[in-house]
Amino acid sequence: MDDDAASPLPPSGGLTLVATPIGNLDDIPARALQALRGADTVLCEDTRVTAKLLARHGVAARLAALHDHNEEAEAAPLVKRMLAGEKLALVSDAGTPLMSDPGYRLVRAAIAAGVAVTGIPGPNAAVLALTLSGLPPHPFLFLGFLPARGGPREAELGRLRAAETAGLSATLLFYEAPHRAAETLAALRDALGADRPAALARELTKRFEEVRRGTLAELAAHYEAHPARGEVVLVVGPAPPPDAPAEETLDALLRRAMETLSLRDAAAHVAAATGMPRKQVYARALEIGKGAG
Repeated sequence: MDDDAASPLPPSGGLTLVATPIGNLDDIPARALQALRGADTVLCEDTRVTAKLLARHGVAARLAALHDHNEEAEAAPLVKRMLAGEKLALVSDAGTPLMSDPGYRLVRAAIAAGVAVTGIPGPNAAVLALTLSGLPPHPFLFLGFLPARGGPREAELGRLRAAETAGLSATLLFYEAPHRAAETLAALRDALGADRPAALARELTKRFEEVRRGTLAELAAHYEAHPARGEVVLVVGPAPPPDAPAEETLDALLRRAMETLSLRDAAAHVAAATGMPRKQVYARALEIGKGAG
């Protein structure tokens, strides 16, 4: 059988993760519909949401709820059913399962039990927002939802800022509820810098799709005055490179390092500490070394 014609379901019992539309119900691959039709049971966050999608495409399937409140208790019985030969499909209300949605505990339990786990790729709001943002597409770091309360959120952003100070440079992706978008943008502005480039994408693939780009300060001000509606993804550009130290400071760092290290090792050490290009630091170390000679 050709690979293109292969069934999207495991040959015996197993689990298939099926990505579903993030807004436009027509954004679903043919293989996803085939997998949903062939599953003994489709596990979903909200059976009403998934029933609407299946009705749109004429798919008849048995539905069962799997969400944050019952996943831990349901994982073992579901694994037992798959070991007995049942084929289960897992969907979230929108997008790719497990991406800030339930399913991780079930997947881990299935893998641990030797159950076949496969997936049908498809829509993902975070990746679509990233590609539309105009910000560097890689590397990126998906962080899901920040804590809703101010204290834990500030602590999480403090850890993120510390990672950036230590060298992390990546475009950041967050999911957020529309009623917290302005508050979260203000927290990001305060933690990461008012001039940091960013974008807010909402209602992706829907009629009122919007991608607004600007600095964190500009976006925070806009959505404070005009509250966001619909599903929201926040995209924040990577941290700017650290400021190069003044030449006197660089010289002082190099001279101090060269007291105990070879010229090459001293240059490597100072380059790592300052974030400056190693070749530039090494060239300056050579100049200092020649002057000392």
